[in-house]
Amino acid sequence: MVRYAKRFEQLTSTDIADLLALIAKPDIISFAGGLPAKELFPVEDLKQAGIAVMDEMGVAACQYGSTDGVLPLREKIAARMKAKNNIDTTAENILITSGSQQGLDFAARVFIDEGDVILVESPTYLGAINAFKACEPKFIEVPTDDDGMIPEELEKILATTENIKMIYVIPDFQNPTGRTWSLERRHAFMKLVNEYEIPVMEDNPYGELRFENENMPALKSLDTKGLVAFLGTFSKIMVPGFRLGWVCADKEMLDRFNTIKQGADLQTASLTQLQADKFMDMYDLDAHVAKIQEVYKHRRDVMLAAMKEYFPEEVKFTYPDGGLFTWVELPDYISSREMAPQCIAKKVAYVPGASFFPNGGKDNCFRMNYSCMPDDKIIEGVKALGEVIKANLK
Repeated sequence: MVRYAKRFEQLTSTDIADLLALIAKPDIISFAGGLPAKELFPVEDLKQAGIAVMDEMGVAACQYGSTDGVLPLREKIAARMKAKNNIDTTAENILITSGSQQGLDFAARVFIDEGDVILVESPTYLGAINAFKACEPKFIEVPTDDDGMIPEELEKILATTENIKMIYVIPDFQNPTGRTWSLERRHAFMKLVNEYEIPVMEDNPYGELRFENENMPALKSLDTKGLVAFLGTFSKIMVPGFRLGWVCADKEMLDRFNTIKQGADLQTASLTQLQADKFMDMYDLDAHVAKIQEVYKHRRDVMLAAMKEYFPEEVKFTYPDGGLFTWVELPDYISSREMAPQCIAKKVAYVPGASFFPNGGKDNCFRMNYSCMPDDKIIEGVKALGEVIKANLK
């Protein structure tokens, strides 16, 4: 009999797998995935950038490259992080990864042994939970509110818990809630991090997708001890199919990520790195991001207006300043997981909320994505959800 690694006991398929298979059907209005709007992909511009790469440096594009990534691309990332996140860094502090998801996988392998503790927001990104589980950690969920992680609750946990090896957070337009940490919370968080000297993984896939209000400084920009690793990606501002992300960290930490990268896949694909770099040489990425922001802001407004009209008053939902998601909270007695098949029957889908809590619970919540559906489908889908919710009220 084939014997598999013990870690697979931690990686059993969730019961949303059947739901995700269902929502792939073309007749389903899906608010479930975190998909960018495909009609905004700069396909023709990327095609021209790709042709230019092959014309100018085809051999280099087809050859192995360095593990840390193409230097001009890392230089552009460093400049962009300064402009967008107020982070002073250089190309030497950046490692190109195969999507930011690879950065999450590496983070667990760099810091976590079996039984070590990871602190996460409650709720948190389910893809991070799955990436971390392979290293068999213990998760402790830190309570949150509309301003982010609650410092007083974090301090209690830090003061009373042994073997905390890492904190994972998404301060900007958090997945799944869409919330953004306040400036006060960011400073309070970093004060505690510096005091206890716990490494932090700051995941920032949505930070450039701000619709209103001012940008908040990244935690990494407030880092004075080299404790924060910043994870970025081109998936939401260029195209997800390139699988291009990066880790920005101080040298001691980044060297360990680099070692893991060498063992995992040697390097991220040369061609896609060079194509992304050439795209930024030939075209205005900021102008492209502005188009994305405009479309997503409009779709957020359409969805929230429809939810206000069609959802019963017992239902609460977040009002994100950017990103891709809003978080819906039903009355405690309604299970979003049990309600999901009823919604599928009406050709609409979401992700049940329990999946975003590594230790279970909060089954009365669900996540909705507004980025990849046109106005009419958003309104139709929200109206159908409202009908199902009303049918489940006591």
